[in-house]
Amino acid sequence: MDTQHSYENGESLSRITDRGNPETAPPAVGEKSLVIVNSKPLDRECLAQALIRHRLGLSVLNCASIEQWRSVQDQHPPLGAVLYNLGNRKVTETEETNKIVKLTAELGKVPVVILADSDDFIQVLKALEIGARGYILTSVDINVCVEALELAVVGGVFIPASSILAVKHLIETGSSKTRELSDMFTPRQTEVVTALRKGKANKIIAYELQLRESTVKVHIRNIMKKLRATNRTEVVYKMNDFYPAENMNTGVDLS
Repeated sequence: MDTQHSYENGESLSRITDRGNPETAPPAVGEKSLVIVNSKPLDRECLAQALIRHRLGLSVLNCASIEQWRSVQDQHPPLGAVLYNLGNRKVTETEETNKIVKLTAELGKVPVVILADSDDFIQVLKALEIGARGYILTSVDINVCVEALELAVVGGVFIPASSILAVKHLIETGSSKTRELSDMFTPRQTEVVTALRKGKANKIIAYELQLRESTVKVHIRNIMKKLRATNRTEVVYKMNDFYPAENMNTGVDLS
């Protein structure tokens, strides 16, 4: 059954419950609300009905905006979670970022879960970075949606499986590059390359590695040949290209 609160602009906020009309069947003690925020009435109402049918365990409300929820929040159980539907918009869009940051800051411990079309890894990371407690794809089964919301309510964080695979790929890619470089350079050459990336002069490298300066120059020439570099600067540039996340110092001694 639905209880609808109408507004002058024609929008409405509905509370949907499987316990009957909320006016005659008050919320159970300790019951909390899930608010679905979506500007499209049909989408949010269909999702709300589906969540109720799958026994989410929360009183489900749907509204066009969080402002609409605030105007009637005293008439409903305390907020347990917010499901913010982005649709095909992106978390990284300035307007959406600001909305989510403001919402998560205002709600504090109440989890905000993003529902979105995109499974782009950057979008997922951005959502978590600005305070979201979950990221659900619109392509998932309703059972997955329920489990993700339940996880958020008890303090967990849900992210798409594709994001986990993306992390796995990054780790494997990094490991592969490490193996390639270890095959390319001797241990001593690796130490020299590391020192070059820190912008150290030949004399300092020789002192720290307990080598003759002439030996350091030989190592650098051999490193240049292997990287097909023409000078020290190019060596550092190419090494930073191999390991962009490990850039330690962009300064290079050109003496």
